[in-house]
Amino acid sequence: MKNRLRELRAARRWSQADLADRCQVSRQAINAIETERHDPSLPLAFTIADVFGLTIEEIFRPDRTETKGDPA
Repeated sequence: MKNRLRELRAARRWSQADLADRCQVSRQAINAIETERHDPSLPLAFTIADVFGLTIEEIFRPDRTETKGDPA
């Protein structure tokens, strides 16, 4: 899943630890989401969206290559 987390965090001059504190998760969790090694749970995605005052869709976008060829 693609995301704008790093861009949004940098615009506010927050470190990964700052964002992690606001979301009540570890800095490593934020790093894994930013680097697209891990997708956030739905509750965490909502929390991140709330922290930035945006919708989930404004932050996270599905990676279309993952669903390529999927008839669903």
